Amino acid sequence: MSGTLVYAIENDLDTDEFVDVLIRSTLAERRLAKERARIETMLRNANLIVTVRDCEGCLVGVSRCLTDFAFCCYCSDLAVDESRQGEGVGRRLIEESARAAGPYAHFFLLSAPKAEGFYERIGMVRHPACFERADWKRFDDGAGAG
Repeated sequence: MSGTLVYAIENDLDTDEFVDVLIRSTLAERRLAKERARIETMLRNANLIVTVRDCEGCLVGVSRCLTDFAFCCYCSDLAVDESRQGEGVGRRLIEESARAAGPYAHFFLLSAPKAEGFYERIGMVRHPACFERADWKRFDDGAGAG
């Protein structure tokens, strides 16, 4: 599918559009797409959301990040509609997000197992020293949205 794609910062992205692209990207398999209150909290508290839309305004992909715009930028979600994967959309979302975060912000993310090869192909470096709290509450355990 061809056509002009428009990349933009949309920190007020609509919850339904976000959930829809999560589903179309398969990221919903690893996210809490059915827990609307948590999705709304995630969007409200992210401070850098980069979107890509097709010429009809349909959301094709999104990068949802948390950043201080000086030292680090954590990309919590990178979702691209499956029908547009392989066209460079994900790479461009990362580039636009990193650019918006600033020239000194380290850009990092945690990869879904199926996406590790993609990140390596676009030149990202695997980092061996990442840690997660053992008592983290999974989204399916009834934890609140904060």
